[in-house]
Amino acid sequence: MKKLLCAAGLGLILSVSTSAYAEKIAVINVGEVFQDIATKKAVSKQLEKEFKGRANELQNMEKDLQTRAEKLQKNAAKPNEKDLQAFEAKRTDFLKKAQQFEQDNQRRQQEERNKILQTIKTATKAVAEKERYDVVVDASTVLYPENSSNLKNITDLVIKKVK
Repeated sequence: MKKLLCAAGLGLILSVSTSAYAEKIAVINVGEVFQDIATKKAVSKQLEKEFKGRANELQNMEKDLQTRAEKLQKNAAKPNEKDLQAFEAKRTDFLKKAQQFEQDNQRRQQEERNKILQTIKTATKAVAEKERYDVVVDASTVLYPENSSNLKNITDLVIKKVK
């Protein structure tokens, strides 16, 4: 009981002291900004172009493996050991290349996503400084934004700044 009262008292003190310092608070919907900016669309096209050759190669390898597998199934009554070994070698090579492709693709997407988020962060900071906001938080973390009179949504300003 004593710990509960101490925790409640500490929470009250922290909330009072935070509100005393943070006069102007803004919220931003980072997800909306991320989805709305044109840079994301250009990056998607760039990544698609960057990985197109490898994706086509993997598709061709997959088709080749399918035809080899069908051929092996037709000759299942008298399997050729060399054909089975060649199929397994091609299959293993395909799986390695597919896994490497997926890892490289995810890594590049993450790199580009981080660049976009850094751009959003820089734009948010510029808007906050220009408008003199003390605190900017993501809209998804605010429980009751409609109850606060000193809370302003700067999402549209940041979108304009990024574009």
